[in-house]
Amino acid sequence: MATPVRSGLPRPGRNPAFPVPASPGASQEEIRRQNLGALLRHVHVHGPTSRAELTSRLGLNRSTIGALAADLAATGLVTEEVPTTARRAGRPSLVVSPRSDRVYAHGLSIEADRLRAARIGLGGRILDLREVARPCGASTLDAVGPLADLVRDMERSVAADAVFVGGAVAVADTTRDRDGRIRIGGADQTLGTALGAELAVGPGFVAADMADIAGLAEHVRGVAAGVDDLIYLHGDVGVSAGIIIGGRLVVGHRGHSGKVGHMVVNRDGLPCGCGSRGCWETEIGEAALLRHAGRDPEDRGAVAEILRAAADAEPTARAAVQRVADWLGFGVANLVNVVNPDTVVFGGYLREVYAAGTETVRRRLDEMALPASREHVRLRAAALGRDAPLIGAAELAFDKLLADPLNAGVAGQPVTGQTDDAPA
Repeated sequence: MATPVRSGLPRPGRNPAFPVPASPGASQEEIRRQNLGALLRHVHVHGPTSRAELTSRLGLNRSTIGALAADLAATGLVTEEVPTTARRAGRPSLVVSPRSDRVYAHGLSIEADRLRAARIGLGGRILDLREVARPCGASTLDAVGPLADLVRDMERSVAADAVFVGGAVAVADTTRDRDGRIRIGGADQTLGTALGAELAVGPGFVAADMADIAGLAEHVRGVAAGVDDLIYLHGDVGVSAGIIIGGRLVVGHRGHSGKVGHMVVNRDGLPCGCGSRGCWETEIGEAALLRHAGRDPEDRGAVAEILRAAADAEPTARAAVQRVADWLGFGVANLVNVVNPDTVVFGGYLREVYAAGTETVRRRLDEMALPASREHVRLRAAALGRDAPLIGAAELAFDKLLADPLNAGVAGQPVTGQTDDAPA
């Protein structure tokens, strides 16, 4: 994956809504722009907020908040309205809300068996959602045309004055080529460029690892909101991790961090498509569950059936899930010892495995992890489910606007598919 693409990932701080301290010698205009971004980010993340609450939460005075909110409202990024219910006597504080209906991004995902596209408004509201099956053996770039078709289909219902701020696509970190070999790092600059060219849009698209931006979504809006140190584990055909430390996403050299599925856990295990043996994903990936349940490892459609059967206490399915859960806890214990996170979030198919085998995962963690690392760590199922990659992709697309609302180059941007050069 190309470094320029990954360097664009938003890196939220400990309180992304709080004004960034101005650098020494910063001009009044620079301070104003920083505060505009802080206010817009706050209502984007937390939803409608009164001016009085913004004054308290952002540490700015009332007149400054009023001026900032008025500027954002004049640009069409927020609305200001009188609250419907007044809680006390006197003039009520206006409520500042993001313009979800007008300002939006596209979040896309290339998954093992499907392509998904969402139009997501400022504030994180999903306005439209489409998906289509992904043919077996299709390459990452094969997804460009179908994804563009989904985007164009969504755009048919978009208002003429709507503002498109950009888009991003989440790509499963492990993809299979047509000959069945595993290729690591499916997202690259070529994919984002190809999508932008296909749709003929100004802001363009960027591509990023699915676990990274699904983890970002859970960090901003999900079960790990406000948690500075976390590991998000995403599982399907392969297993990868989004790692956030000190509120910042760890991407590594050229973006190839988080390949935890290829952490060797069983020297006597099965060969992995990466060329090694006993990788973690050979013990906890979908193929492992299918194998333990006596099903064809290539029959991915049976995974949900096995999980349902395990929930109904069917012995073979339950034993299969518990075996995978034990290996899941084994690997988590190693990661907890290395990273010492506050929270581990299970997403993708691993969300259901964890939900069915919570006690098994925790028992293995308690057996193996150091006390200083295990005693405080919280294990959580992802709150955003299948939508996490789409929401995370939208967060990535919104980042430029949130950093500098009045100078992001999106005000008045034509809607995707509505430009003169866009495909019919």
